Amino acid sequence: MKGFKEFLLRGNVVDLAVAVVIGAAFTNIVNAFVKGVINPIVGVFGAKDLASYSSCLKGPCTVSATGEVTSGVFILWGSVLSAALQFLITAAVVYFCLILPMTRFAAKRKSLAETQIEAEAKEVVLLTEIRDALVTRER
Repeated sequence: MKGFKEFLLRGNVVDLAVAVVIGAAFTNIVNAFVKGVINPIVGVFGAKDLASYSSCLKGPCTVSATGEVTSGVFILWGSVLSAALQFLITAAVVYFCLILPMTRFAAKRKSLAETQIEAEAKEVVLLTEIRDALVTRER
């Protein structure tokens, strides 16, 4: 149990749990965006809901009142298109709002660390020169 407790209390497990919760909430936002904005825009050109787009692969295709296919083979490509749009929107937001800023922040942090290392190296060289000058003056 001790090892399991240490595993659960480790920082990256907690961070992962927080990321999953935030991801689930973000998924709801993206779904609402697609249903509230994207679908109406698509509705201007055709059906009001992407999920209503389908094709009959092997007919005749009939659908019951509950939405179940009773005969034929329906390809529900509108649902796939909707899911693909949700994925693209999610990926774009994650990239532009999380990945890109963190990459820039890491680059600035790295350049700052490199500058600090260079300054420390120059300081060591200067201190070495001062020490050598003091040693030669004492002789």
